[in-house]
Amino acid sequence: MEKGKRAELVSFLKSVPFVEFCCVYGSTLHPNNKDKSAMVDYILGVSDPLQWHSQNLKMNADHYASWLRLLGGARLITQVADDIGVGVHFNPFVIWNDKMLKYGVVRMRDLVQDVLNWEKIYLSGRLQKPVHILVDNLDIANTNSVNLRAALSAALLLLPSKFTQEDLFAKICSLSYMGDLRMLFAEDKNKVKKIVQGQFDLFHSMYKPFLQEYEARDFLRVSLSGTDQANISQDCGLPVTCSLVSSLPLAIRSQMGKKLGQKKIINEYGQAINEVIIGSREEASKCMQGVLRRIVMISSARQAVSGLLAVGGINATKYLANKMQKAWKSWT
Repeated sequence: MEKGKRAELVSFLKSVPFVEFCCVYGSTLHPNNKDKSAMVDYILGVSDPLQWHSQNLKMNADHYASWLRLLGGARLITQVADDIGVGVHFNPFVIWNDKMLKYGVVRMRDLVQDVLNWEKIYLSGRLQKPVHILVDNLDIANTNSVNLRAALSAALLLLPSKFTQEDLFAKICSLSYMGDLRMLFAEDKNKVKKIVQGQFDLFHSMYKPFLQEYEARDFLRVSLSGTDQANISQDCGLPVTCSLVSSLPLAIRSQMGKKLGQKKIINEYGQAINEVIIGSREEASKCMQGVLRRIVMISSARQAVSGLLAVGGINATKYLANKMQKAWKSWT
């Protein structure tokens, strides 16, 4: 990202309370993406959302729905996010320096837990795709390597023995949309394709180290075709399948173990852990896909209700109308 653009994005943070983590995303930030939206999206990680919203209400009361300000303030905002949603409060349609922004506020502990364990596959799904990190006091970029490796493993389990690099990135991108209720009526049906094609080089740089790692372990082989589009072939045998499953987050392996069975083993560190019993690659792939769909479906439903409550009737209608307009255009 150009220094001038980065400085402009960072300057927004001067208008809100202190944050431990901040990343931005959205098609407007990627020049290769021809389908540019009008809104820049921020994720703000904070140590204490209740305290943060209390301060921000004093600084930027107009960012919040009026009913939240009047009935409960910061406590109600936090309760709606935690008890109804997935721990993230979004303020959309924020006008700042003649630009439209949307920002989501999340507790740092919840962000780290989702990145490492995929308990909700919400922000972890966002961080499986390209973002620009502006503030990172707790080294989330490094922690996210666990998330990226797991996303690569999950995608490989869902792909055939031969595929292209674009197929791989599309499958990774689609993980957090499996079961997402918005995809039924309020999202562009070509969303995954547009994200990958508009940010292909960024996906490549994100996942290159992990592809090299898996190639060194003989899980797969990457080769360039005449068009410079990388073709990938992978080992679909049971030993590699078991290794891929073992690199999935705990929440996923735990649910798979309940369905497929599990056994106690001693890992390389001398710890007793549960290992999923896998009879075939097809069985593992189908089971994992079902687990992902269920988690994403529940999270998307909870966040949708939380979001409608948090932004108020007018903004909710405006936001949903924009989403459905994009979806309608993609289907006609």
